[in-house]
Amino acid sequence: MSMKRPAATALAATLCLLTAACGSSPVDKAGDETTEAAASKAGYPVTLDNCGQKQTFDKAPSRVVVMNGASVAEVSTLLALGLQDKIVANQQGYGMSEVPGRAAAIKKLPTGDVKLNEAYDIPREAMLGLRPDLVLSVTRYGFDQKNGFATREQLKQVGAGSYISPQGCDDDPSKMTVADSYRLLRDMGKIFNVGDRAEKLIAASEKNIAAVSEKVKGEKKPKVMVLFSNMSMGGNDFSSVVSRGIINDILARAGGSNAFEDAAKTTFADLSKEKVAATDVDALVVIAYNDPNPAAYAKKLLKEFPQWPAAKNNTYVTLSDSMYLGPSNDLAVEKVAKMLHPDAL
Repeated sequence: MSMKRPAATALAATLCLLTAACGSSPVDKAGDETTEAAASKAGYPVTLDNCGQKQTFDKAPSRVVVMNGASVAEVSTLLALGLQDKIVANQQGYGMSEVPGRAAAIKKLPTGDVKLNEAYDIPREAMLGLRPDLVLSVTRYGFDQKNGFATREQLKQVGAGSYISPQGCDDDPSKMTVADSYRLLRDMGKIFNVGDRAEKLIAASEKNIAAVSEKVKGEKKPKVMVLFSNMSMGGNDFSSVVSRGIINDILARAGGSNAFEDAAKTTFADLSKEKVAATDVDALVVIAYNDPNPAAYAKKLLKEFPQWPAAKNNTYVTLSDSMYLGPSNDLAVEKVAKMLHPDAL
């Protein structure tokens, strides 16, 4: 999830490369051939074209750093693929999840004991000190030198790969769909040579979503307001209202539509109270981001706007990580569909 971030301190020094970080032990020619044969047998090398850069992996990464980026998609994807033991530092977390045990599993992951910068993420020197062999970032922002982060080139020079999640190349998630969640799964499956696991997760998700979509096919599509609980991201009263992106794809598959899809061309709309009051809202989806009681916020909104059909029918649902990029979009589709079309499901 892309949100406004405070400015980070500019880089204070150039990168100092350590020979020990880049070097390798000498081996004889026979050893080289044996290693190459083993890598080939295991499915390596693997090369991905990621945001215009070729990233090649000769083996599965074992020291992965997951940057914050106000997301949970990347760490959840690694957990879904059973790769938690590869993570040496994780800065992501929603505080809750639709997947039983996921929030607790994320909380248990190592953080690398890193002092974060003003953008609540890992600065360059700390990143290099973690000795990663793969760094995951939600967008290009996480590799931006002017914000104090290690660049992709600097990471490459110390033997670390880098990966920017789908639709993060231009830091514009407004075009994101459920297919991007599958792409993230597939890419991680390729990098870690667990493509079979990724395909099983994708197939199960596609099957679940197709079953729900078939049941609500032909039903009237209620207008849904989606926003983050108790979160301010702009100057108006309602600045965390979702306008575009993967959430619209989820709503459509669940038999609904976004009441504020035309309110902005970006992912989020910054709306006045008057604009919100003048819009018919048939149902409410409140997304919790580290909010322990999103239901209280939903009820507050329904009370504040009694003219909404959603308020008259008490139609709302609270969700968290399944509503955004990640491996669990099918859970969001199902829960939203049950709210909108209880008789169909």
